Amino acid sequence: MILIAGGTGALGRVLVGRLRAQGASVRILTRNPNRADSLAKLGAEVFPGDLRDTASLHRAAVGARTIVAAAHGFGAADVSPESVDRDGNINLIDAARRAGADVVLMSIVGAAPNHPIGLFRAKHEAEEYLRRSGVGWTVVRSTAFIETWAGIMGQPLRSSGRTVVFGRGDNPINFVSVTDVAALVERVVADASLRAQIIEIGGTASVSFNEFAVMLERAVGCAGPARHIPRAVLRSMATILSAIKPAFARQVRAAVVMDTRDMTFDASMTRRRFPQLPSTDIASALASAMLPVRVARRP
Repeated sequence: MILIAGGTGALGRVLVGRLRAQGASVRILTRNPNRADSLAKLGAEVFPGDLRDTASLHRAAVGARTIVAAAHGFGAADVSPESVDRDGNINLIDAARRAGADVVLMSIVGAAPNHPIGLFRAKHEAEEYLRRSGVGWTVVRSTAFIETWAGIMGQPLRSSGRTVVFGRGDNPINFVSVTDVAALVERVVADASLRAQIIEIGGTASVSFNEFAVMLERAVGCAGPARHIPRAVLRSMATILSAIKPAFARQVRAAVVMDTRDMTFDASMTRRRFPQLPSTDIASALASAMLPVRVARRP
């Protein structure tokens, strides 16, 4: 049995579908079982639990041969990278050790102890704990998810008909689709020879936020000039909103870093190593992610 923490997220849903299509037994750990209705229809077992509740993790891990740690605390208001990506994953690794299960940890390209984005620091701490834990392990690091940033930048597009770009928007960033990442994780879960490795995956191209915004608007048939928020304003927003909208404040801080730091990535090594992986381009991923969106008319 494969236990997936974060099975109702963008990556988790695709992964569950792929694993079930292969006939694998899948259990989903989720704080909100109602979000897993469509996955239950695929034959996945839905198990209520929380990465912050160690007792629920030990119950969920019983019978698991592999645990995929795909949950994150980046976008929700009631959790954080520290409580989920660091402490929650540490709890999950402990449960895996007790159950005798391997762990596939979802991390991020660039994870480091001194990274300016808290999510990257939290992921690094979880990686280090996993490598010392004694369990069979694989770390899969990915670049930024196309689908995640389609949601973040698509929100103002839904409400006002205009895309918002954080900062100048001219810094190249590597984006990857969850479709490609899920295919790699499926392979890692099935192939025990890939243990004790850090495998990094990125997308087919690097684009700026300005270019991403244009492709996002094309995906929904709504073209026009984006509205830019200056970096200085973003930094002030992040400080002011930390207490009342912590998830949005984290996104704003991350956007500032992504607008100023080298976010490119050469994915060719992993692509050559796993030539069967899909290579989903940004436009195609956006077309799928934004298909059901009804965009407001511009005044």
